[in-house]
Amino acid sequence: VQLQASGGGLVQAGGSLRLSCADSRRTFSNNAMGWFRQAPGKEREFVATISWNGGSTYYTDSVKGRFTISRDKARNTVYLQMNLLKPEDTAVYYCAAARGSTTTTTSRDYMYWGRGTLVTVSS
Repeated sequence: VQLQASGGGLVQAGGSLRLSCADSRRTFSNNAMGWFRQAPGKEREFVATISWNGGSTYYTDSVKGRFTISRDKARNTVYLQMNLLKPEDTAVYYCAAARGSTTTTTSRDYMYWGRGTLVTVSS
C-alpha cells in the first residue's frame, strides 16, 4: 500500500484529531496531496489540499479555521490536523495524490487514493 491514512477514531464534539498519510514508497514527493471524506449515505467530498512543497493550501469552507493540512517532506507524510470537531465531520477520510504539483479540489485530478480512516465525532 503506497498511501496509508491513519489517526482516525472516536472523539467528542469540540475535540481534536490528527490524521496522517504516509507515502511508503516516496512516490509522491513532487505531487500535490489532498484529503477527502465520505460520510454515510453521502458522496465523497473535498476537504483540503496542499501543493508539492507545502507552499499553498486550500480548504473547503466548512473546515476553514478548524483544519490544517501540512506535509513533512523528510517523512513523506501529509497531515490533517482537525480541531473543534463537529458531529458533521464524521466520515471516512481518504488521502490522495494529485497528478500535478499544484493544489486542486477536484477528485478526478487525483490519481492515487489510499485506504481511508474513520473519524467519528459524538455530540
